[in-house]
Amino acid sequence: MSSPAAAMAALMFAFLLSTMLPQPASCVTRHYTFSIVQHNVTRLCSTKSIISVNGKFPGPRLVAREGDQVLVKVVNNVTNNVSIHWHGIRQLRSGWADGPAYVTQCPIQSGQSYTYNFTITGQRGTLFWHAHISWLRATLYGPIIILPRKNDSYPFKKPYKEVPIIFGEWWNADPEAVINQALQTGGGPNVSDAYTINGLPGPLYNCSSKDTFRLRVKPGKTYLLRLINAAMNDELFFSIANHTVTIVEADAVYVKPFATSVVVITPGQTTNVLLKTKPHYPNATFLMAASPYFTGQGTFDNSTVAGLIEYEHPSDHSFNKNTTLFKPTLPPLGSTGFVANFTKKLRSLNNPKYTATVPQTVDKRFFFTVGLGSSPCPQNATCQGPNGTKFAASVNNVSFALPATAMLQAHFFKNYSGVYTTDFPANPPNPYNYTGTPPNNTFVSNGTRLVVLPFNTSVELVLQDTSILGAESHPLHLHGFNFFIVGEGFNNYDPTNDPAKFNLVDPVERNTVGVPSGGWVAIRFLADNPGVWFMHCHFDVHTSWGLRMTWIVQDGLLATQKLPPPPSDLPKC
Repeated sequence: MSSPAAAMAALMFAFLLSTMLPQPASCVTRHYTFSIVQHNVTRLCSTKSIISVNGKFPGPRLVAREGDQVLVKVVNNVTNNVSIHWHGIRQLRSGWADGPAYVTQCPIQSGQSYTYNFTITGQRGTLFWHAHISWLRATLYGPIIILPRKNDSYPFKKPYKEVPIIFGEWWNADPEAVINQALQTGGGPNVSDAYTINGLPGPLYNCSSKDTFRLRVKPGKTYLLRLINAAMNDELFFSIANHTVTIVEADAVYVKPFATSVVVITPGQTTNVLLKTKPHYPNATFLMAASPYFTGQGTFDNSTVAGLIEYEHPSDHSFNKNTTLFKPTLPPLGSTGFVANFTKKLRSLNNPKYTATVPQTVDKRFFFTVGLGSSPCPQNATCQGPNGTKFAASVNNVSFALPATAMLQAHFFKNYSGVYTTDFPANPPNPYNYTGTPPNNTFVSNGTRLVVLPFNTSVELVLQDTSILGAESHPLHLHGFNFFIVGEGFNNYDPTNDPAKFNLVDPVERNTVGVPSGGWVAIRFLADNPGVWFMHCHFDVHTSWGLRMTWIVQDGLLATQKLPPPPSDLPKC
């Protein structure tokens, strides 16, 4: 037997060793309950019943740290089918929790519940959650705030305060009725009646001055504004009168900081900015405003949402009222050049701690056209789309039809016959001058066709806008992955000369990218996440028309590279 002294020495050695070794970060499990309910909300002088989470509009904040496990029990107390998507969360081997209806799950039916279970891996910053079925996203959305791990700091000075700012759209009509009517008639849907900041339309709309978001600030402080574009169908310009902001993060990835007076943000994108307030109390109030960036030919909500920045007076702690009001200058509606200059400034931090792991070699190359088209009008019907047809939208001329059952289950149980096929075209079936004179035949094909990728395939994808029914910017969102934006340009992509200009050093890493109006964007990603992953335009009208497709990433060889079986409470169709 060892002596007490030897035992004590061994204990001391073990203690010293334990203090010297790196300690595991304390990750916790966070529990949330999202009760889907109907409640009355009054905006623009009219009251209507909306679908919300826990009776809140916008919905509650989901707050976690990098590395935490998150469990969200969603209880459906309304008559609509519901599913929730955790937009931008990587969902590594947790595809069952991704949320798009009929892609990774059947929707949660009335009276049923489902617990979304995922772990936040390698992400910090701002994302958001929203409904992912039909147009319920109009009122079902809220922020996801991912704090750094305990004892980790921001790569910039800690702000005095952090404020989520969510842009949305308000509809006096029921958005479900709006899209159902549009799909029936084949015409363009009615547009929203207002934009909102944190659910409030603000003073520039009729009867809304009391419904104004006010950000109350102190002089000489730095505020972190967590900007989220949850609008249904509109890209936005955002500016604060007489202030500049410094962009420090995009889509929950830190970027090289740069100052700007205007932020461009598409639906599905999030951007963290630092606002440094004026060093001394200004005898003034400042408008913050957002207005649309629009390049298409259809109708849109051409209005401006505004909030107020009010300074606290140092002596009496009152907030400036009845003072001079300054208004920001926003770029004109179709400022495509401005947008291109803005997006080119976004770069990954790419330092030793936050590296940009850009795939340097490519296993598979894809070229996808994205844009509008048309479908024939059914017999004995009258359609309100182009030349009596129905509006449609497509990727590589395939207008994607959602099946009646969830594709992830069909894939996992190898039971996909009659659900989908795996022959999605890697290139446009009928090449033409994509940004020139459109072809005479604008009809799209329809199908549920997917691309299959072996595990760990490095992918390069060029997304090309088309001028069929007008060139237009399209915010494309990829589920399950971040990607690097390695190149972009106007006109048609040139596979001979354009790749030489790609940035493979510090391109920005995102989950949603605006395909330039009349141009192209090139992205790269590593298919390291087994499952079935949706990719679609984040204009809900274009998604409804079929501008969407799906990737299957196969399992790898190791146990840690395989998709686990579905949870027992996965909703049934």
